[in-house]
Amino acid sequence: MRAALVGLDFGKNDFAASLDELLLLAKSAGAEPVITITGRRASPDAALFVGTGKAQEVADAVADLQLELVIFNHALSPAQQRNLERVLKVRVLDRTSLILDIFAQRAKSHEGKVQVELAQLQHLATRLIRGWTHLERQKGGIGLRGPGETQLETDRRLLGERVKALRAVLAKLRRQHATQRRARGRSETFSVSLVGYTNAGKSTIFNSLAKAGVYAANQLFATLDTTSRRVYLGEVGHVVISDTVGFIRELPHQLVEAFRATLEETIHADLLLHVVDAASPVRMEQIEQVNLVLKEIGADHVPQILVWNKIDAAGLEPTVEYDEYGKIQRVFVSAKSGAGLDLLREAIAASLKAALEARGRSRSEPVDSADMHA
Repeated sequence: MRAALVGLDFGKNDFAASLDELLLLAKSAGAEPVITITGRRASPDAALFVGTGKAQEVADAVADLQLELVIFNHALSPAQQRNLERVLKVRVLDRTSLILDIFAQRAKSHEGKVQVELAQLQHLATRLIRGWTHLERQKGGIGLRGPGETQLETDRRLLGERVKALRAVLAKLRRQHATQRRARGRSETFSVSLVGYTNAGKSTIFNSLAKAGVYAANQLFATLDTTSRRVYLGEVGHVVISDTVGFIRELPHQLVEAFRATLEETIHADLLLHVVDAASPVRMEQIEQVNLVLKEIGADHVPQILVWNKIDAAGLEPTVEYDEYGKIQRVFVSAKSGAGLDLLREAIAASLKAALEARGRSRSEPVDSADMHA
């Protein structure tokens, strides 16, 4: 599907990186980006987001290049989307809808599909009015007088019932996860979760650590379903390592909410391995975005090790860095070549050993909270 990409620069540092990401997202969804149209504004236009002049520029490009789709690098309000479709005469997608579409394509497990459908329906609920405004305007008419429902009311009711059913399914899945975690807690098995920006290399690291065959590809959101494996780490014994969905800037709130059942593995982990693409020029912004999502789901209190991956592409050497308290802060690895993975295993074992010692002390004596994160 031939598409135009549209992005507005509101003066943020990561505008260029955000546009590169939109290109990757569009390709991941199966679109064929033909042209990228950019502009600068102090703030979005209330009616068309981009303003009248820029909307006309996009409309001309759509007509000249025979495009079928326009993708905006922003979240659009239902009214803005409706107005743009009226002007552009083609389908308009915003960043949120695009990410939801990719998630829908990638979801493989029952749980993943349920979570994506819930997020899509929640997003759709705000946009239901689009197809049925003519019925609302009629105020009656043949077959619509009296107590009969308009199509819009019927759709809203059916959608509400479906959302309720999906929420019930997810609540059951969350209870199952909680039971599994309690069982792990009783057996004192440590849990480690991989988190990070999408395409940072989490699944490749997971496969190397756990000798698993999880699908790993150079694309956004290759992993949607949490996969867990038991891994033996010498004197600390077995640990459970989980691979999780990648994060992205402006990750739709509906997705964070819908994927809470999956992301709760992260909240209850003993240690987070925060995987960073060391070769990315915007890696610091990506770290910040991941930490924002971790805060949103209540996982910002879990101890972290930053794993700088792709050091071969960044021209760095495998090493371990410590902070002034002697706590492991960063491990530099290449999941692709295997460089530094032995250092990562040692770092995980050392962190969990320190946590185990702190846990042992806490049973017999009060312990300072700073020691718990040592």
